[in-house]
Amino acid sequence: MVESPGPLHGVRVIDAATLAAGPLVTTAMGEFGADVIKVEQPGAGDPMRTWGDRKDDIGLVWKSMGRNKRCVTLDLRSADGQELFHRLLDVSDVLVINNRPSALARWGIDYESVHDRHPHLVMLHITGFGRGGPKSDSPGFGTLAEAMSGFAHLTGQPDGPPTLPPFMLADGVAAMAATYAVMMALYHRDVHGGGGQLVDVNLIEPLARLIESSTLAFDQLGTVTGRVGNRLDASAPRNAYRTADDKWVAVSGASPNIAARVYRAIGRPELAENPDYMDPVLRQKRALEIDELVADWIGRHTLEESMAVFEAASVAAAPIYDVRQLRADEHLVSRGTFVPVDDPDLGPMTVQAPVAVLSETPGHIAHLGRHLGADNAEVFGDLLDVDPDRLPTLRAAGGI
Repeated sequence: MVESPGPLHGVRVIDAATLAAGPLVTTAMGEFGADVIKVEQPGAGDPMRTWGDRKDDIGLVWKSMGRNKRCVTLDLRSADGQELFHRLLDVSDVLVINNRPSALARWGIDYESVHDRHPHLVMLHITGFGRGGPKSDSPGFGTLAEAMSGFAHLTGQPDGPPTLPPFMLADGVAAMAATYAVMMALYHRDVHGGGGQLVDVNLIEPLARLIESSTLAFDQLGTVTGRVGNRLDASAPRNAYRTADDKWVAVSGASPNIAARVYRAIGRPELAENPDYMDPVLRQKRALEIDELVADWIGRHTLEESMAVFEAASVAAAPIYDVRQLRADEHLVSRGTFVPVDDPDLGPMTVQAPVAVLSETPGHIAHLGRHLGADNAEVFGDLLDVDPDRLPTLRAAGGI
């Protein structure tokens, strides 16, 4: 089969965002064929370049997040930088940006100004708090969203503190919501004949939507849900259980049928015939008892023994992996979840493949993150037809 150019081939995206949420949107679009041009501040670039673990002073997350992107530098605070930026927008379909509204207004690239000059453009403005409200111009990061969304309040042991995730959860969830929103805006423009529009996404609301059960319970029952550790009030059994060989296994009994399989697997088949342990509502009243039964059985067996019994009984259970085990899992290996890519800076590097698997137009990784301004000559010269003799002048003036 001839390799597909990708379902987004012909769509050009300007990634003028920094750190995680906005760039994650353009990473996903670039995997599926969009021409993504990463616009960064001269000299410094996106802080993601040096964020987190580094090798040879190169940020490892940047290498993956920068995949398939052409990298240019522009100072959006300068007249030259703004001129070239608008010329890029003339020939592009999507702008992704995350600066505060006041900064965009100063630079003449707030949505109203952009839409007036580029009515065809879909502009994704992804910020900590979003438009409207007293915090619209406040700096916001994923940590604040994880706190304000209710996630941290719900996460952790009942007698422990609220718990923040050790990874970019709010940014990642917001990026997924923003990606499908951008695609809907493009569909409206290209299929229904509409114009460009603003896509306004903040970091709080997508994560809050995932834990909406707590806001619904508050609205209708007046209850404020608290921390329950690894349990889930709507499911029993459900927890992380320590095995006899000091490993961990997760079990979910979300449906009565699955719960019955758990009871039979741990040698308590009579519970599968008892409404108190089977009815979804009655079962919740015995959640702690059920949890203790499962914990006791798993605690007397090794991980290998537990998983052998659970797999034979079609119980919804899985070992809790560290990263080494994740990379080695035979099912994920067979799916090609992690793929090797040769990088000119770091050599062979294994990164996660595009998450969605499309049968006819699969995603691909052409290259990992490139050097700051690596594509200035190609983009400004070939795409915008800037005289090559002008580039050194622009560079000397700080415009690029």
